[in-house]
Amino acid sequence: MTKRIIMHVDMDAFFASVEVLDDKSLKGKPIIVGGISDRGVVSTCSYEARKYGVKSAMPVYIAKKKCPHGIFLPVRYWRYKEISKEIFKIFCSLTPYVEPLSIDEAYLDLSYINEDPIECAKYIKQKVQKEIGLNLSIGISYNKFLAKLASDWNKPNGLKVITEEMIPELLFPLEISRVYGIGNKSVKRLNDIGVFNIEQLYNLPKELLRELMGKMGIEVYERIRGYDNREVVVERERKSIGRETTLAKDVEQIEELKELIYEFAKSISKTLKAKNISAKNVTIKIKTADFKSHTKSKTLNHYIVGEEDIFKEAYNILENLDIKDKIRLVGVSMSSFKEDKLEQISIFNSLSL
Repeated sequence: MTKRIIMHVDMDAFFASVEVLDDKSLKGKPIIVGGISDRGVVSTCSYEARKYGVKSAMPVYIAKKKCPHGIFLPVRYWRYKEISKEIFKIFCSLTPYVEPLSIDEAYLDLSYINEDPIECAKYIKQKVQKEIGLNLSIGISYNKFLAKLASDWNKPNGLKVITEEMIPELLFPLEISRVYGIGNKSVKRLNDIGVFNIEQLYNLPKELLRELMGKMGIEVYERIRGYDNREVVVERERKSIGRETTLAKDVEQIEELKELIYEFAKSISKTLKAKNISAKNVTIKIKTADFKSHTKSKTLNHYIVGEEDIFKEAYNILENLDIKDKIRLVGVSMSSFKEDKLEQISIFNSLSL
């Protein structure tokens, strides 16, 4: 059996780095990408801005308080996507087994190529730096969990290898939040019983983890012991198609969102038709003025694709949400897709979700 060699590649402060790439005068400055309005949210920021405590997903108005001299820039997603395509071409020149996780992050399976993994990492780093001008961090291990952990070990521009011999002792000092599968709620639940680092987590019985976290508890139990059998998946099915926006001002009445929901429905319908698919699950996402998120979904007994149908179902869900506070963000998404085989069947195979 071929020994697995998994590489996790993560671009360093990608959006901010692309901004510096396009405007050299920004180099070394605290750059915060996510919008210039106080109502926006930080998408990413340079390492200079992180020194002030600025983080991704932080409201812009808080980021401005922490870093008043920061340079706040709007998101240019089209440009980041353009650069991302060039970077992924480099990944694919090394191995066909590439699993994109996001626009700036991927797993590569090196198990089936006769090359030294360290040399592969150096090749990617040098080629991306030379051809594009950006840095990235790479983690290498024998499974996904450890490879991803390794890529974050010594950012920026890092390279870390985690071997079987290092586990589990290498993990023991780390906070439990570093374990894939442990979210904020589970962190709090574990903290409440005195578990803060992985060594303390390691000493918990498997059945207790199952009781605290359900099925995920078993997976966490195995991961911190070095077991993670997830494969690198080359084709990733798109799970949902949606639109969302932070409102220019907080909204109190649902009726004020009617026109916006219809615009979302039009846009989603256009995307579904272009991909020759329909969907039967509708989800509404709301974020209130206190930054609490609320989502509600409805699974229909039939598939829909038209803007009127999408609007009707989405707005119906919105009207039935029990939201007392003002709304600052709203979103609509569709999932549970079906290929519409009777139309444009000859071109569907060339499209991907």
